[in-house]
Amino acid sequence: MYNNPYPYSSDNKRYYTMNYYFQTKYHKKVAKVPLNAGFTCPNRDGTKGNHGCTFCSAKGSGDSILAFFQDLNTQYQQGLTRMRSKWPDCLGFAYFQAYSNTYADLDALKEIYGPFIKDPTVTGISIATRADCLDDEKLAYFDSLAKQKEVWIELGLQSIHEKTMQMCNRQHSTQIVEDTVNKLKQTSIKSCVHIMNSLPYETKEMMLETARWIANCKPDAIKIHMLHILQGTQMALQFFNEKFSLLSIEDYVDIVIRQLEVLPPDLIIERLTGDGMANDLIEPQWTIKKTIVLNEIDKEMVRRNTWQGKYYKK
Repeated sequence: MYNNPYPYSSDNKRYYTMNYYFQTKYHKKVAKVPLNAGFTCPNRDGTKGNHGCTFCSAKGSGDSILAFFQDLNTQYQQGLTRMRSKWPDCLGFAYFQAYSNTYADLDALKEIYGPFIKDPTVTGISIATRADCLDDEKLAYFDSLAKQKEVWIELGLQSIHEKTMQMCNRQHSTQIVEDTVNKLKQTSIKSCVHIMNSLPYETKEMMLETARWIANCKPDAIKIHMLHILQGTQMALQFFNEKFSLLSIEDYVDIVIRQLEVLPPDLIIERLTGDGMANDLIEPQWTIKKTIVLNEIDKEMVRRNTWQGKYYKK
């Protein structure tokens, strides 16, 4: 029996895991299957920029997709098969991960997402996109889908600090993210916001300010990433030229715990570290051992006798 003071947990985790959320709702393991629907991004096609965010890989963060260039049904079925080799009875959740997955006209979006809503093997869909690629008409459409199956919209924020994000070439404001999250709260769609620690020249206090912003904005979930310096990215060139410092594993564990402490206790934590592909990863190499990072966070939270929301203020 775990001596755990945190209420939203059935194991040793002192934060609200996505696994706990899914198990509580569906009473089964739910596995997200990453997909590439063939989108691009206004920050890649010349509308706002040509190279994307400086940290983003050539595959638009879709590097873990098993059959990247196959049709969507093949991608999903192969991905689900891989997940079920690990969790034989798991439910599948379609995760449209690569690039900006609402960057098309509404008719094109209906052709992509409609079949997944109708597919009985799909428990729900999660759509990664940019806040500036969601107008009211698209939100209304996804809201209609969310009344049939669970629908998530994932938004890339990374940092609230405009100077940082100008350097990273995000090409939209923090205010747009906040406005979009507030709009999503008026629908049946669930929202997740991504943040990234160790962006160039950010202090731990700046990273903590981003977490406090999340606490105030209060989406349904958050993903916390460590900056990966990947081959072929603009960030890699900046890293080699400027030699800016990156968080050590000890510092990363520290800032993640401090971020968890100021977040609402009922905000879902989808992830606490990302999945940089080992072949493309330049630094930091410690992120390859994801299980070790998560275990260190768990152990340090016990040592500090702390938990998600311990210092949250409404």
